[in-house]
This record gives sequence, structure tokens and C-alpha cells, in this order.
Amino acid sequence: MEQKRDTGPWKKRLPHLAVLLLLVLFGFFLVWLNLGVEKTPLLPQDGSDFAKARVLSILEDNLQPDGTRQGSQTITAEITSGPYKGQVCEATSISSYLHGAVCEVGGKIILQVSEHDGALSASVYNYDRGGALYLLAGLFLVLLWGIGGKKGLASAASLVFTFVCILFLYLPMLYRGASPFLSAAVVAVLTTLVTMYLIGGFSIKTLASILGTVAGVVASGGIAALFGKLAHISGWNVGDIESLLFVGQNSKLQIGGLLFSGILIAALGAVMDVSMSVASVVGELHAHGPHLTARELFKSGVNVGRDMMGTMSNTLLLAFTGGSVSLLVMIYAYNMPYLQIMNMYAIGIEILQGLSGTLGVILTVPFVSLISAVLMARRGGNPPEKRAVPPAKQLSSD
Repeated sequence: MEQKRDTGPWKKRLPHLAVLLLLVLFGFFLVWLNLGVEKTPLLPQDGSDFAKARVLSILEDNLQPDGTRQGSQTITAEITSGPYKGQVCEATSISSYLHGAVCEVGGKIILQVSEHDGALSASVYNYDRGGALYLLAGLFLVLLWGIGGKKGLASAASLVFTFVCILFLYLPMLYRGASPFLSAAVVAVLTTLVTMYLIGGFSIKTLASILGTVAGVVASGGIAALFGKLAHISGWNVGDIESLLFVGQNSKLQIGGLLFSGILIAALGAVMDVSMSVASVVGELHAHGPHLTARELFKSGVNVGRDMMGTMSNTLLLAFTGGSVSLLVMIYAYNMPYLQIMNMYAIGIEILQGLSGTLGVILTVPFVSLISAVLMARRGGNPPEKRAVPPAKQLSSD
């Protein structure tokens, strides 16, 4: 008996240790995958480097009497990072919305620095906004952990894993010439497995949500590919195609499949949310009513999912709309005719992304409801014929 008590906890820990071992092996695989990737810069660096710096003085300002800025500033700055750390140099900052910065004494900036004949030449690339962005990310993680507790911490871990998968698995696979759709599917499956495990542990609910998520995401990507072909829209019609063509010339990137690969990735979050929510509801119904049949559980899951379809559909559509507000403003301002608007590649891509992602969410509801109902019903419970009769019915029958 004592031996069973000693080995019991280890049996519970073994699956978690196995997952940890797999994650470690996966980490080694990512290191190997990224070591073999050789990237070509879009523009030649010519020996220049980016470095952090602090503004020491303003030698020449570009502030006009009317309060506007024209031309460029000339400043002195102390470099605080990189190979030229500690050196002081002059730099120019152009007046631009995308590059340069309005420099003030003590301000933190990013310099593009190069050395010629022992002398430093520098220009202000932009503000040093890394600290603010890291602070925002830290605030997000703290609140997620503080309000969500252990579940929030698990969600944060899953976000980190998803970020690692996209940056160190998805992008290298694309660059090496792997199928964009296959690459997105692999990332979707891996992130779903880890996220659902961290949130739900080893359970039938977790398995059902994983299967439902994969089915919904694949359906979303398939619908996008089908209607993209019908509408003559492909990855060759995106706005940054010229830069992608340069990347394709220096790699094995399959440019034509990037659009639908991105749609699959974009739909993953919403599909995962719906899948876990519906699976959790079906699991709770089965736990409190083990006599419920698979058919009854399925109907309940679909009914709950119907309430989520509207909000999740709005989430995806508004997300894609928010990303194209500038385009919508231009269309409105120039009063473009209907036929021109509906046949613009940019509008077609936005509609394709929004609706195919939403269809993935909608199809996930019956997928995960069916899978959850079947798995939960097979787990067992009181069959309908042996269902306990409520006390009120016992009294009335007597």
C-alpha cells in the first residue's frame, strides 16, 4: 500500500513531464531550424548600424515662427549602445511623419551610424520607443496574471509560445520554401495543442476543443482559398508585392500562398476561443447531467454557440475593418463608384479575410459541439432508461 502512495503522484506528473520534455526538444528543433536560414537585407547596409542615443544639444532647430517644422534639425548626441557606445557625434533629423524625430535635449532616439575614415556620420532614424512598448507589454502580462490568476498566467505562457512559433517556426518555414498553407496549419495545431493544454490540462474537454479548433481553422483557410480562386485573388495581389518579389528572388518563398496562410493564422484566435467555450459548456452540462445523450449535448452546445457567433463575427470583421480604415477614408473622400470599389484588390482581400475567418468561427460551433457531445457521452453516465425519477414524479405516480 505504501508503494502505491509513493508512485501515485508520479503517475500524475508523468504526462506533464512528457509535455515539458517535448517542449524542450521543440526548442532545440527551433534553434536548428533558424541556424540554417540565410537572410538578404532589403537594402545594403554599407557598414551602417543602428544604435540608441541621448540628445545632448540642439545645434540648429527647424521650428518655424508659426509653430510648424520644416527642413531638418542638427543635434549632438551620445551613443549609448552598440560598437560606438560612449562616443559623441553630430546627427541630422529630417522632418517626416515616418522617419526622424523632433529632438529635445535629454530625449532618447535611435541613430543610424556609419564610420568613414575614422569619423562618424549619423542621422536620426526615429524615437527610441522600445521602453514604452516593453512597459505596455509588462502591464498587459501583470494584469493578465493579477486578474486571471493561474488561468491568466497560463494564458500569458500560451501567448509567449504562440509568438515563438510564429517568429521562429512559421517565418523560417516560409523562407525555406515550405507550403504557406501547410506552415500555417502546423503553427495552428501546435499553438492549439499547447494553449488548450495550459488552460484545460489533460481532459476530454481539451481534446474536443483542440479537434474543433483545427477543424474550424482548416475550414476557414479552405473557404478563403476556394473563393479567392473564384474571385481571382491571390497572394500576388497584395499591396507590398514588390518587396515580396525581392524576398522571393533571394529565398524559396512561395508568395502566392501567403495571403491564405495569413487568413488561417488570423482566424486562429477567435476559433480557439469559441471552441474552448463551447467544449467547456458541453463538459459542464455532462458533469451536472450525466444522463444527457450525445444528441442533447450537441443541441445544447450549438445553442450556446449561436450566442457567441454574433460577437465573434463582429470581432473578426471589426478587426479587419480597423486595419483598413485609411483605405475606407480614401474611398469615401474621393467618392469612388461602386464598381470600382467592389473590384479593387484591397477591398476584395479585406472582404475575403473577414468573411472566411467569420465562416471558420461559425463552422467551429457545430464541429466542436458534435465532437464534445460524442466524446462526453462515450465517457459514461447514467443511461436514459436508468435515469433517476425526480421526487415530485414519484409522488404523483403513487
